[in-house]
Amino acid sequence: MSIVCKFGGSSMANAVQFKKVKDIVLSNNERKAVVVSAIGKSKSTDNKITDLLYLLYAHIKYKVDYTPIFNQIKERYMAVKNDLNLNFDLEAEFDLIEKNMKVLNQDYIVSRGEFLAAKLMANYIGCKFIDAADVMKFNFDGTVNYDITCKLIEEAVGNEPVVVIPGFYGSYETGEIHLFSRGGSDVSGSIVARAIKADIYENWTDVSGILMGDPRIITNPRKISKITYEELRELSYMGASVLHQDAIFPIEDENIPINIRNTNEPENAGTMISANDYQTETAITGIAGKKNFTSIMVIKKRFAKKIDVLSQIFNIFKKFNLNVELVPTGVDAFSFIVETQEFDKIRYNVIEALNGVEDIVSINTENNIALVAIVGKNMAFKPGFSGQIFAVLGKNGISVKVIAQGSHEYNIIIGVDNKDFEKAIKVIYDNMVE
Repeated sequence: MSIVCKFGGSSMANAVQFKKVKDIVLSNNERKAVVVSAIGKSKSTDNKITDLLYLLYAHIKYKVDYTPIFNQIKERYMAVKNDLNLNFDLEAEFDLIEKNMKVLNQDYIVSRGEFLAAKLMANYIGCKFIDAADVMKFNFDGTVNYDITCKLIEEAVGNEPVVVIPGFYGSYETGEIHLFSRGGSDVSGSIVARAIKADIYENWTDVSGILMGDPRIITNPRKISKITYEELRELSYMGASVLHQDAIFPIEDENIPINIRNTNEPENAGTMISANDYQTETAITGIAGKKNFTSIMVIKKRFAKKIDVLSQIFNIFKKFNLNVELVPTGVDAFSFIVETQEFDKIRYNVIEALNGVEDIVSINTENNIALVAIVGKNMAFKPGFSGQIFAVLGKNGISVKVIAQGSHEYNIIIGVDNKDFEKAIKVIYDNMVE
């Protein structure tokens, strides 16, 4: 049996957290590969290392003195090295970074957060360090080349008892560094798990699993003990942020379970994510949502073909690279739900293009819409469950503006006013879960 474990920034925040990580890794000799993020915030007033590295690049680009930021980053890493009494030449690493960062791209600079954290952790554990740039390979369109990557990782890990690999980045065939999107260390970990055919992918963070709802809205929400890949994807897409939503793709086909664990409570079993169906006490697995969407309502001419009008509209959205979240439709009216922040950048261009479609009669937009996703595979076996949700919302004076439910019946999305967002989540949880 083999386990890949990924540790996030909060698990790598200081020397105390480094010791917890080492204890976890060495407590089970089946933990073969360790993937780490950049060191995290040791106190609330700290800046995230990745944010500082982006800022460092901006200072270099615009020829502003970068020394204070560079020294701030250096001090955070030196503190970990010194507190752990590591025999590691960190000064030489920073000298090399300072030399290279003036000539190499932004991704190189930002990737050094994970690179240095992994170097320190490998030195502390006393195991092999594998540079992600040597094994995590991207195609030139930014997608991962899985065939080459898996082969390189498998060869690099070999029969080593433990290896440490930095997350969040890899490289093109040319050797140039390329980053995943923010939070991409989760994806790095899942790719490593796929490459070495791990039995479990452990994702260690600062919470003891995934909660059924946002604790900032719901008082003491229940922990989700088991959840399917599909359910987690739905929750992650709608704002649940424990795991990067793309971390599921590399291992789903291999049916490698993901175990969300807490570095500060290693005895807690956390949440297990897999393809396996399961039964729960409640029909709902979790509730998540996001604010600030816009509804673009389009009314077509009565006798115009629906498919022709929709095709023209989607071509316009494609032209302006505007992502559509939901498309509630009627006979002659369609609503397109988009993120307000993205839409506002191109609002007038999109409206002008839509007005150029001959078969469109009118266009209206409505802002301040929040989307709430109620997710649970077992909802499909509860007749009238959707009706109960809408009854609860109506009883509490919450108007529903958008409704969407897939044919698989394990995801119901409702749109409400921004001002009713927190209230909607709370009343659904209180009445349908508790």
